[in-house]
Amino acid sequence: MVGRQLLRVRNSPALVVLTQTMPITMLLFFGYVFGSALAMPGAQYRSLLVPGLLVATAANGIMTGMFQAAQDVHRGVADRLRTLPVSRAAVPLGQAVADLVVTAAGTVPLLLAGLAVGWRVEGSALAATGAVGLLLLFRFACTWAGILLGLLSRSEEAAGQLGSATFVLPLLSNAYIPTGGLPGPLRTLAEWNPISAVTTALRDLFGNAPVPAGSAWPVAHPVAGSLVWCGLLIAVFAPLAVRRYARP
Repeated sequence: MVGRQLLRVRNSPALVVLTQTMPITMLLFFGYVFGSALAMPGAQYRSLLVPGLLVATAANGIMTGMFQAAQDVHRGVADRLRTLPVSRAAVPLGQAVADLVVTAAGTVPLLLAGLAVGWRVEGSALAATGAVGLLLLFRFACTWAGILLGLLSRSEEAAGQLGSATFVLPLLSNAYIPTGGLPGPLRTLAEWNPISAVTTALRDLFGNAPVPAGSAWPVAHPVAGSLVWCGLLIAVFAPLAVRRYARP
């Protein structure tokens, strides 16, 4: 099932190019255009932006998982696979693992672009390795959420429209801007966004910024908060996705 998904990605080169170039385009746009409006120097902002873009890209696993699962359901592929002597968990798990492999490879160009614009790993090699592992775990968790939503979608078009709406999730977090200046309720919403916890954890592990004081628990304890969020997402969405896939 992993091989099937990887072949599927290989046969969609335009989609691969788009998903690889979009984060780099956003890095250049936010780093040099949007960043010029912030009080902090541009290079410092780009150091904060790179971890945020990494996490925002990982969160796009919701959109990717949703669209691919919806394609399988509404093109009859899921019905065909149900007739084969294959574990029902193998199909959605294969999709999630293949997406993880593609994401791991796609993270390299964004990291290289970050280095080119001034971002650096200021922490230890062990901490940086932990940051990459946490990033991939978050992507894995988001993919499961997308798979379930794709299996529940009424059509491929509906899945595509709903998937595109997930673009707003990083905007309601600290991925692009600090949340300290936001109004009370909006700041609370942003700090309890899983993206904020993972972004803060990456910035801390990469040594780009300290953990902000006075934040909500997931941001004040970012590594623990990220692990809790990832565990909850996988524990909730993975069993439901497998159960839904098993239903004809």
